[in-house]
Amino acid sequence: MIFATVGTQLPFDRLIRTLDQWAKDRGQADAFAQIGPDGAAPATIEFTRTMEPAEFQAKLEQADLIVAHAGMGTILSALELGKRVIVMPRLAELGEHRNDHQLATAKKLGDAGLVQVARDAAQLVELLDAAGTLATADVISPYASEPLLAAVRQFIHGQSQTTELAGAEVINA
Repeated sequence: MIFATVGTQLPFDRLIRTLDQWAKDRGQADAFAQIGPDGAAPATIEFTRTMEPAEFQAKLEQADLIVAHAGMGTILSALELGKRVIVMPRLAELGEHRNDHQLATAKKLGDAGLVQVARDAAQLVELLDAAGTLATADVISPYASEPLLAAVRQFIHGQSQTTELAGAEVINA
């Protein structure tokens, strides 16, 4: 089952329309989308506008593939379950968001091999067509790493030192 979600803040009609047309063209009946309160209703796939957290979690668990905006909550929840994830970042120039922060999120997580990134509708269709061959991400922990926790503890307790953390230098003042 494909579960598409656009989050709760803004519609993301470009993503939903592309998935809906793909499902129609491919005869894909097993897709479900959460489209947000003001999103355009798809013609082919089942959908809901909003979901309670427990219902959202159940759909994530049932899904073989998650298709989503590049929102961290959705991405992290999917990766905690080891799901295959395709993200399509919202674009400010198209009025899909206030700024382009989702481009940076998608690039960073795509470069790390955690998600597949569709930069436009054509790439989304290509990735959907290849969904069966996409690698499943390693399950990530829902908890912060011990090096990160140690750096935060040191900062809170006023210990001044520089810590190397996952390739990034963290300076505690």
